Amino acid sequence: MLIGIVGKPNVGKSTFFKASTLAEVAIASYPFTTIKANEGVGFIKVKCPEIEKKLKCKPNHGFCISGWRFIPIKLLDVAGLVPGAHAGKGLGNKFLDDLRQADALIHVIDVSGTTNEEGKLTKDYDPSKDIKFLQEEIDKWFYGIIGEDWKLLVRKIQVTDVKPLEELARKFSGLKITEEMIKEAIKNCALKEEFVSWNDEQLFSFVQELRKLSKPMIIAANKCDMPQAKENLKKLQEEFPEMIIVSCSAESELALREAARDSKIDYVPGSNEFAMHDDKLSEKQKKGLEFVKDKILEIYNSTGVQRCLNKAIFSLLKYIVVYPVENENHFTDGKNNVLPDAFLLPPNSSALDLAYVIHTDIGNAFIAAIDARTHKRLARDYELKEGDIIRIMTK
Repeated sequence: MLIGIVGKPNVGKSTFFKASTLAEVAIASYPFTTIKANEGVGFIKVKCPEIEKKLKCKPNHGFCISGWRFIPIKLLDVAGLVPGAHAGKGLGNKFLDDLRQADALIHVIDVSGTTNEEGKLTKDYDPSKDIKFLQEEIDKWFYGIIGEDWKLLVRKIQVTDVKPLEELARKFSGLKITEEMIKEAIKNCALKEEFVSWNDEQLFSFVQELRKLSKPMIIAANKCDMPQAKENLKKLQEEFPEMIIVSCSAESELALREAARDSKIDYVPGSNEFAMHDDKLSEKQKKGLEFVKDKILEIYNSTGVQRCLNKAIFSLLKYIVVYPVENENHFTDGKNNVLPDAFLLPPNSSALDLAYVIHTDIGNAFIAAIDARTHKRLARDYELKEGDIIRIMTK
């Protein structure tokens, strides 16, 4: 699971990334053995079954605060993008290469309209331009990948026995694009699977649809506390009704998480409130925190950072959280840890899929699964639901 954080320079992208990953250093373990300099660990937030079961969980990865389970995901802070990136302008090539393995994108924009297309300070800039140009850059990048070899690809299909869909999937395999995505893109564009007959316009519509399916995007409308932000946010929601747009103040979230890390406030990421420890705060710090409370939390109900992460996983990718256990009566693993693991699984995952995610040997030895809540025996093709607590039975 890799979420790319993208955007042009000076919109608060790096601040968003830092705010999202700060907890990693303070209180959390994570399951990733190697994190590159531009990668980090963020966390999605769900209600933990420990409240329902009146137990105290002990996560192997991530953490739990006040009944909220924080599950780790990889985040990638992608190099700043400017128009023309697909042709190598700015750090374009670096940006696009970094995007290859991303499952979804969080596009951070300056909703206040105070930075132009190159990230330089300005006034009255239309932030809708940023949404359009980023989509266009990825579309052109996709088109370049397939377009440069299109005639050779068509010729190969015509003179050999290779299957068209399999050949397209192979061409796009480095972008985490599956044959199922290709089939859906073709269907959505009302094209023929025998792509040798496609013209340039049809090919471009295909790669546009493929971008939507393989690199779904959420908009983090950052700097929402600044003048013109509300007006611009409303315009964006009207112009892009199909997109998820979240009002956001990454700077506020970073301030809250740093203060919580230093035990100056009590704050659960994503919450609409916090409690100050007055004896540990200067007057300047108190005023800053009061500003966040009055101008961000009371108006927008959160800073938006946690909401963006959650929506990327649950609204864009539609993943679910499942809790595997070894003892369905006590909800524990073999070491008596309560609800030790929380796995993110794609939609339509089965009990057998969960077994293989835990370990290949467990998948190979699968007999059945047990619903820990109902103690009902489940077949291998049982479709998992959000929040399921499951024991896998093996040979």
